[in-house]
Amino acid sequence: MKVYETKQIRNVVLLGHGGAGKTTIAEAMAFVTGAISKMGKTTDGNTISDFDKEETKRGFSIATSVVPIEHKGKFGEVKINILDAPGFFDFVGETEEAATAADGAVIVVDCKSGVEVGVERAWDLCNEFKLPRMFFVTGVDADSADYANTVAALEEKFGQKVAPFQTAIKEGDKTVGFCNVVSLEAAKFDGRDTKKCEVPADAQDALDEARERLMESVAETSEELMEKYFGGEDISADEIAEAVKTGIADCEMAPVFLGSGINAQGIKALIEAIELYVPTPDANPVTGKKVPSGEEFVAKFDSSANFCGQVFKTIVDPFIGKYTLVKVYNGTLKSDSTFYNVTKDSEEKTGKLYVLRGKEAMEVPEIKAGDIGAMAKLNATRTGDSLAIKADQVEFPELKISKPYTYMAYFSVNKGEEDKIATGIAKLMDEDPTLKSVVDKESKQSLIYAIGDQQLDIVKSKLKDRYKVDVTLDKPKFNFRETIRKTVEAPGRYKKQSGGHGQFGDVKMRFEPLDDQEKSYEFAEEVFGGSVPKNYFPAVEKGIIESCEKGPLAAYPVVGVKAVLYDGSYHPVDSSEMAFKKAASMAFKAGFMAANPVLLEPIAKLDVTVPDSFTGDVMGDLNKRRGRVLGMEHNASGKQVVSAEVPMSELFGYNTDLRSMTGGIGTYEYHFDHYEQAPSDVQAKQVAERAALLAGGDDD
Repeated sequence: MKVYETKQIRNVVLLGHGGAGKTTIAEAMAFVTGAISKMGKTTDGNTISDFDKEETKRGFSIATSVVPIEHKGKFGEVKINILDAPGFFDFVGETEEAATAADGAVIVVDCKSGVEVGVERAWDLCNEFKLPRMFFVTGVDADSADYANTVAALEEKFGQKVAPFQTAIKEGDKTVGFCNVVSLEAAKFDGRDTKKCEVPADAQDALDEARERLMESVAETSEELMEKYFGGEDISADEIAEAVKTGIADCEMAPVFLGSGINAQGIKALIEAIELYVPTPDANPVTGKKVPSGEEFVAKFDSSANFCGQVFKTIVDPFIGKYTLVKVYNGTLKSDSTFYNVTKDSEEKTGKLYVLRGKEAMEVPEIKAGDIGAMAKLNATRTGDSLAIKADQVEFPELKISKPYTYMAYFSVNKGEEDKIATGIAKLMDEDPTLKSVVDKESKQSLIYAIGDQQLDIVKSKLKDRYKVDVTLDKPKFNFRETIRKTVEAPGRYKKQSGGHGQFGDVKMRFEPLDDQEKSYEFAEEVFGGSVPKNYFPAVEKGIIESCEKGPLAAYPVVGVKAVLYDGSYHPVDSSEMAFKKAASMAFKAGFMAANPVLLEPIAKLDVTVPDSFTGDVMGDLNKRRGRVLGMEHNASGKQVVSAEVPMSELFGYNTDLRSMTGGIGTYEYHFDHYEQAPSDVQAKQVAERAALLAGGDDD
């Protein structure tokens, strides 16, 4: 593939609901432009985009792939980098990576299914990333598909910004072509191409109505055009084209096009629309900061400037290898050159440069500003890293990637494979920043975090297929705490005689609840008359410290206990630090169990974002989870944010349940907030479970 200048490049991400046909649209665009000679099918697992084994096996996209196509259009030859992003919600991180590299979006809508949740989430994503967007309604040739109804549903959902640029030409119930609302021309489908025709009489009313709405939108783009419109003056074709381009670029207008991905109908018109309406990369400069000065820097996509860019995706595949995908913000990235990874503070060499089309790597000598390219086998560089030259270092903001909240514990099925599992998971995390693996120091559990259960299932499958290791996923343990609710006194006496010097330590202690449960313990002494020598006080405190690590109730850490040594006795020969430490431990255990011991459970602060219509269901569900609703407020997008405090143990499986309740539109986030006393039934269950674990030799 040839090297393209910035003005010749369009970077566009395909968004939409899972299964709407995004990959088929990408395939059709490659077919229409001659990049491939035959279209593959997702059901056959032979499309350009879905080349990963898990994708071909499951029949849907799980990762973003790049499909560059070349098109000769109104502005000469252009290169369109199609970023085919997954539609299923578990893979939102992949979609966010693609949105980072894109300069515009095509939201794919299945004509029969209509405006599904994934379409709404795609719209929200475009708002978040300030992406100009257009809709492509696919499947208009299917039985009972109604394009006009789909457009009406889009208008109802997203308002006056929705502007149909095409209306349907129908013969009976079948859509056979379209009328262009901008040019007022008509065409019928002819294979993957179209043939011009007269506007049919039965299509004229719909065209006139759409044209009138378009002219209203055009008039709103400037005062001059507004005066012309209301003054009854003609607005020229060039003025309309320029106003439309401005409206789309400013995210004030979202055109709607129609066609069929499977039959490659309407695809050529879509490609032409991308060329005309998706802004070139230099239309939206990227802001970073100079290193080390911190001075603001604006990358204007100037190919003659010093190189800088950012990694937006990493591909780690056992068959095609490891590729680092970068969008060049300034300058020109050349093969066999050295660049500086500003994020990692290290130098790297480019080696060969590639343009990826699915899994096909096409070598290129250089990559100009605004374009997307790939480097192979880099050592330190990871997704999100800022790249520049060492003499002119620039750092860009971190990628906007969703935080994973769904997690499970994982265990090796076969002993001795723990290191291989860790290596495999590390490689998967390189590829997907929404995956996170941690070892819980307290529970000793290995935990894997993801966006959802489907993503976790694919992680398990990839580990087995790619790295030949089996893992079991299980419900995680939750880190409770133990404390006391009343003041008690308890003695502890340790005496052992085994010939020669014995061991003797004798303490009398008082245990009180602490108001500050952030503290594990507080130690004090009130000994009078030297009944316990001062040199044994540290040993007594050490006995308390060790006892607090695993409480007597259920072997959870102890918090909020004040231990006071007020009396005791010692032996001038047999007493020792070890004896007093043991005596203190004995007193602690006896006193703790007599002081109304309770379990404290971890409580999360939860925020759930849903449309108004779902707030009742959400609050009812939170009540079932022993949650406490704190309040509600509207966010910037007009949705309700329900805030609540919920036990961490009750949030297990919440992702799946929330999606089920809200049809996939609800989102949530949470963080640990505090501990509070667990109900008696929860405490009894935990104590019994921990006793069984300890009896079985598990001391976690």
